[in-house]
Amino acid sequence: MKKILVTGALGQIGSELVPELRRRFGAEAVIASDIRRRAAAGNGDDGPFEFLDCTRIRQVQDVVRRHGITTIYHMAALLSAVAEEKPQAAWDLNMGGLYRVLEVARQHDCALFSPSSIGAFGPTTPPDHTPQVTIQRPTTIYGVTKVAAELLCDYYALHLGVDTRGLRLPGLISHGAPPGGGTTDYAVDIFHQAIRHRRYTCFLGPGSCLDMMYMPDAIRAMIELMAADPGRLKHRNAFNVTAMQLTPERLAGEIRKHIPDFVIDYDIDPVRQAIADSWPNSMDDSAAREEWDWAPRYDLAAMAKDMFDNLSTRLNPSD
Repeated sequence: MKKILVTGALGQIGSELVPELRRRFGAEAVIASDIRRRAAAGNGDDGPFEFLDCTRIRQVQDVVRRHGITTIYHMAALLSAVAEEKPQAAWDLNMGGLYRVLEVARQHDCALFSPSSIGAFGPTTPPDHTPQVTIQRPTTIYGVTKVAAELLCDYYALHLGVDTRGLRLPGLISHGAPPGGGTTDYAVDIFHQAIRHRRYTCFLGPGSCLDMMYMPDAIRAMIELMAADPGRLKHRNAFNVTAMQLTPERLAGEIRKHIPDFVIDYDIDPVRQAIADSWPNSMDDSAAREEWDWAPRYDLAAMAKDMFDNLSTRLNPSD
């Protein structure tokens, strides 16, 4: 039976990836793991859970061996803004953790999904319709770890026979997880603040354009890529994927269709603004469409409607 391990399972993506994997493959087939304890994180999800520090290879080996893992979704990482505050910790986790998980995947013949990001690009990357293969000279430690991770996964696939696959994820919008430490997290927080207070102060400028995707599309993309015919994959470790290009101003306009008196103002964070300015405005995801039939299901209007439908039932409006 297929057995799946998810590292970083209590994080922004893992907390939604695990339930979908369990829905598709069964609760007992998916082992959630994190360096945080499940109860402490408030996660009541049913199914196997392991306390796991992925920078400790013996812990990873033990979990993979005991559960007979065949596929690993390696989601444990520090996100962009947090990584800039803690660059040494970001390197230790983002690269040290990946290296150890790759080694265990090699030893136990596991397939591995490792997410990359638009953060793997930099200010000299072509900003519009960014090609699948292009200049990658990021200026953040997060971006450096993502480029290095792409190359390391390529090495393990080419020279060591590990079935590694990955996506360059854009900013992710979700109603399930609270805003975390990402540069694009304004696009999540803005919905929470709109429902509660009818206003939002954004840390990016009004015209900052970035690729975005709704979380259900991102989760589906990960699972579909891992199920794709390997014979079709030419760019297996870093597929560009995207669904929409948003600015804070454009997103605010869509929110006003649901909350007409919504107000947005700006208090720009220089660190996160610099990060956003170094990333592409839009990515060319034609390779993903051609090699494993990628296509998003949510555009801006569909995403915003679903966000309001879900968040309005959980949050308490101020009036």
